[in-house]
Amino acid sequence: MNFIKFILAVLGLIFGVMVFFWVFGLITSLLWYGFWIGLLAAVGYGGYKLFKKAETKYVGGGSAGGYIEDRDFNLSWEEYDRKYLKK
Repeated sequence: MNFIKFILAVLGLIFGVMVFFWVFGLITSLLWYGFWIGLLAAVGYGGYKLFKKAETKYVGGGSAGGYIEDRDFNLSWEEYDRKYLKK
């Protein structure tokens, strides 16, 4: 009976070490992929910020709808047509 317990303990130890290395490898690979995805995201975000900075420098800020004044938003279609389109 002691021999069977010894064999089971050795098998349990072997399988326990295998499970430990499997979990350790899974966690480290997830961290490695997370690092590279984070690095790519940081480069993309930095490029986006640089692009937006250059765009506002050369093109200018604001929307294209800046031609219509704020007070004209409550005009009806007829008033808008008479004021802007019939010139």
